[in-house]
Amino acid sequence: MTALLEVKDLSRSFDGLKAVSGLNFTVSSGDIFGIIGPNGAGKTTAVNLVSGVIKPTSGAVQFDGKDVTAKSPHELAAIGLARTFQATTVFGTRTVAENCRRGGYLTRYPGFLSAFFGVGRTVAMASDSEKRIGEVLDWLDLSRVRDTVAGDLPYGAQKTLGMAISLMTAPKLLMLDEPVAGLSAAEADNVRDTIKKVRDRGISVVVIDHNMRFMAGLCDRILVMHHGQELAHGAPEDVLRDPKVIEAYLGRNYAKA
Repeated sequence: MTALLEVKDLSRSFDGLKAVSGLNFTVSSGDIFGIIGPNGAGKTTAVNLVSGVIKPTSGAVQFDGKDVTAKSPHELAAIGLARTFQATTVFGTRTVAENCRRGGYLTRYPGFLSAFFGVGRTVAMASDSEKRIGEVLDWLDLSRVRDTVAGDLPYGAQKTLGMAISLMTAPKLLMLDEPVAGLSAAEADNVRDTIKKVRDRGISVVVIDHNMRFMAGLCDRILVMHHGQELAHGAPEDVLRDPKVIEAYLGRNYAKA
């Protein structure tokens, strides 16, 4: 199977410090791929490189068969690679539906002249956008809060709304940066179930987190990063039993035990 995302020997240095060094991995269609590691392991830097937020010192990123190493985040989102961030990025004074509508502007904006004169293309795109909003809110179990101001939602629901905004771009692959940070175990379980629903809709997912319980119950494969490099890579049950991984998280004495 041809990889949807292929990361080749990706590296990034900051003033001589190697934040990511020689990283390689692939994500196929239908995958839920996890990246874990202790704080400072380079996970978020890796996601920023893949999603175009920062540019690599060396290496390449291929998406859907094309080299996208030099593309910006909005260019990547337009061709099907979307992401969320660690912090919630919702418009707090707008409703859930309005947040989703803004997320859809990247691929569902008719242009200035059509919007200004209200011609048929604008009406058709608006109707399509409203249909998409309803679908996304249904997927993520947010329909009941459609008209709620986003800032009034619990933190966990705001995280899910951030996912909904990204899904409005109709991505082929969605990257989630620490989607359960700050959430309770029950909220994290809800997010895990939501991500599986997204995958079941045909969207591949890359998840970055250091919650090992959450990741073990979610991912098909896991890459463990440590000091900017790959430490282990494979099925969750194999990776989480690896003494090198246990040592990185819990210390050498625990790993020996």
